[in-house]
Amino acid sequence: MEPRVSIVTLGVHDLDRAVRFYEAMGLTRHAGITEGVAFYQMGGIILSLFPRGELAKDAGIDPDGSGFSGIALAYNTRSEAEVDAVLSRAVEAGGTIVRPAGRAFWGGRTGYFADAEGHLWEVAHNSTFPIAADGSITLPD
Repeated sequence: MEPRVSIVTLGVHDLDRAVRFYEAMGLTRHAGITEGVAFYQMGGIILSLFPRGELAKDAGIDPDGSGFSGIALAYNTRSEAEVDAVLSRAVEAGGTIVRPAGRAFWGGRTGYFADAEGHLWEVAHNSTFPIAADGSITLPD
């Protein structure tokens, strides 16, 4: 088995609202597969938006889960200034700032927003995690 993450699927209450948010963030929805799902190519992985009830049904679990899910997605930036730019764009797209940008305990700059469905995203600049031209990120040696 090769370790990898291929697709991140977010269970959403309102697919149309979630699509509007991510398109306002600059993502382009895959045009070929659109019935009841939205796919976005994000570097080497795919972000998928799927109705929460359908996702729970597909996984065979109760769809009534509530509260903090214990998951946050992360967008690492190439500069500290880009942290603020991404957080601003999230607000313009209909998201909510959960924690404003500031100095992180590990020395970088970080902040959090919730998308239109409440999914948490950390936006961070960490100079020790280099980002390649294709957007892929590498752990330091």
